[in-house]
Amino acid sequence: MPLTVEIKAHCKNQDKIRRILKDHKAIFKGTDHQIDTYFHSKTGKLKLREGNIENTLIHYVQENRKGLKESKLTLYKTKPESGLKNILEKSIGTSCVIDKKREIYFIDNVKFNLDTVKNLGKFIKIEAIDINNNTPNEKLQEQCNHYIKLLEVNAKNLISESYSDLLQQNSLFNQIFIEE
Repeated sequence: MPLTVEIKAHCKNQDKIRRILKDHKAIFKGTDHQIDTYFHSKTGKLKLREGNIENTLIHYVQENRKGLKESKLTLYKTKPESGLKNILEKSIGTSCVIDKKREIYFIDNVKFNLDTVKNLGKFIKIEAIDINNNTPNEKLQEQCNHYIKLLEVNAKNLISESYSDLLQQNSLFNQIFIEE
């Protein structure tokens, strides 16, 4: 079960982040149009990511808190149009769908995502990944903190929730606001 340490933050200046990543020789993997379908789950979150680059069924457990967050992941690589989504929708039901454009960059084991999420806005995600299952948590935290400073991510822009939580909160707020 891979371990990651990550942050997610609102990001108004993605161009600046791109320049800094380029200056530090980040490897650009491409821009992926991703549809993340979240399913009902007894523990953690279960989502099917469908994209041009990444196609994975992901179960993860993560605290909702600002700042560095540890995630425990279970990943299953899938193929586009596999029929898995249909099976999951029929058997356990969908809770939320996220539509986003994601630019993917890497420096060593650290992944940087510049996300534009439909109905939510622009974000940056920094994710230090324990690729070999032997990197101490403290090292992953150090890496994340280093890039938070380098990319000048402001602490007030950090978010604690997942995109699915944010979208569901917005939907609930809009529903209440419209009904009143």
